[in-house]
Amino acid sequence: MPMVSRAKSAPIVTAFAVAATLSLVGCGSDESAPERNGTARATSTAATPTGDRKPASVTVDVDDMKFSPENVTVGVGDTVRWKFSDKAPHSVQGIGDKAMGINSPIFDNGEWSYTFTQPGTYRYLCTLHPEMRGTVTVQ
Repeated sequence: MPMVSRAKSAPIVTAFAVAATLSLVGCGSDESAPERNGTARATSTAATPTGDRKPASVTVDVDDMKFSPENVTVGVGDTVRWKFSDKAPHSVQGIGDKAMGINSPIFDNGEWSYTFTQPGTYRYLCTLHPEMRGTVTVQ
């Protein structure tokens, strides 16, 4: 069996490591977005014990042409579930590099969920009604 030179495989390994790192950290920042005042905040209902905690779930209702609550705060590993029950179709689409994975299909009725694995602020909107916006803060 022929030997493979480490010198030839090093650029491939390096390129793979760089690509993997970029996909994990994102290439932009959503931190410059203005906060909206006077919006409701929901928090995870799970108590945070001193040791390991079980992931929690928070529901955002999509009805009456709005996300309710508009802003939610969850922990790393928690799931946000969007429940669609409006007369019009809607979707959930992340805004900015950090939120690229948030991308639901268009729903008339039903639910769609996303589990947040990294702390940060994730902004989103409805692709059909861009004035419908929300934020998930992951601590």
